[in-house]
Amino acid sequence: MEFPERVYTEEEHKKAKQLVDAGYKHELAVNGEADFVEKVNKALDLAKTAGYYEFLRTYLREIKEIDGLTQLRETEVAIWANEFAVESAVDFASLLVQKAYHMKEYLDGQLYYGGASEKRTIQKRMEFLEQLKDKAADANVKAECERLLDMWRESSLAF
Repeated sequence: MEFPERVYTEEEHKKAKQLVDAGYKHELAVNGEADFVEKVNKALDLAKTAGYYEFLRTYLREIKEIDGLTQLRETEVAIWANEFAVESAVDFASLLVQKAYHMKEYLDGQLYYGGASEKRTIQKRMEFLEQLKDKAADANVKAECERLLDMWRESSLAF
């Protein structure tokens, strides 16, 4: 069975869910200018370091450079990202994890947007940052993880 081109109709959603539940993994494509692709690949390497790459391949098919707002495109199983979103490989890797969890909730039929979902997926983002901080050898990566964790901890007080 082939993964649907888009996940929009009830039938497409059902097929995508069945495939993911059976262990389907996408060949994660990165499309954009060379500099964008290089920065995304650095973020994907960090996801591998933290042990999240296979999770990303389960719930994301493509990361595409756009001139606009960075967002998850659920029906396309894709992240549209602008040049600013990929400036920090650590931050972008954690964003990918958060958005992949949104995609998981979408396929699981859960409410994948709004305050409760944001709170859940930010928690997953923070868990990723903790894992990366523990597993990374690079002191700069560890320091960036800690900086981002501090920022998320402070902002999570608002929830």
